[in-house]
Amino acid sequence: MTMEAAVYPDLEGGSVCVTGAARGLGLAMAEAFVRAGCHVLLLDIDGAELDRVLPVLAARRRDRVIRTATAPVSDEDAVTEALTGFTARTGELSVMVANAGVSANAPSLGLGLDRWNTALDVNLTGVFVCARAAARVMREGDGGVILTTSSMYGVTAGPERAAYCATKAAVAALTKVLAVEWAPHGIRVNALAPGYVETDLLAGLSAAGRLDTEALRRRTPRGRLGSPQDIAHLALFLSSAVSSNITGQVMVSDGGWTADGYAVTPG
Repeated sequence: MTMEAAVYPDLEGGSVCVTGAARGLGLAMAEAFVRAGCHVLLLDIDGAELDRVLPVLAARRRDRVIRTATAPVSDEDAVTEALTGFTARTGELSVMVANAGVSANAPSLGLGLDRWNTALDVNLTGVFVCARAAARVMREGDGGVILTTSSMYGVTAGPERAAYCATKAAVAALTKVLAVEWAPHGIRVNALAPGYVETDLLAGLSAAGRLDTEALRRRTPRGRLGSPQDIAHLALFLSSAVSSNITGQVMVSDGGWTADGYAVTPG
């Protein structure tokens, strides 16, 4: 299925911020919103990679504001400044995709507190900071949509993923709290929960012998890994008016991984 803007025409002209947008799922979602006719702000700590992708995205919709901002997602002042500059150009903020995250896979007995704290800082605090900054803008207008990125490992568990599972589960819970709290302001909040997705990161882990992608495919009932476009489609759906009664949900896209209680998780 190709990604076409006409699938969700109500998104046309909206303003969207995507964090962790320099590569992977974040970039795929940013590209999808650009194709849907949105103004898009890509926020990431990797300024060089943002500089590389910006001309490509901007060329696709020269009639839209496509901007980048380099900032840590846990830096509230920097995130607020980036959103303020963006909305000054676009007039509103329709969607925030609080996507930036890091992994910290290691045996729990050997997991250093520096890696634990980094995971907390990016995966949880960063999501809260970006969601709250967005909500402060949205409540002054007509509301909006906030999407967080949890994980299938936020609703299930796996060995050597203490920091990742803990933070992604916390994001799932945080999403529900914010959805209930901000509903009166016209703000919907939902979590994306991807399973294994074929990104450059996954390819690199496979090439390094740290993951067996064929074993992952066999373990997945659908028989394939996810694609970045799977998650981008889900983000568009949840941002559109067609999902206007969906809020406070953790939307798992994992090919049936978490539903299969008989499967053995590969190492």
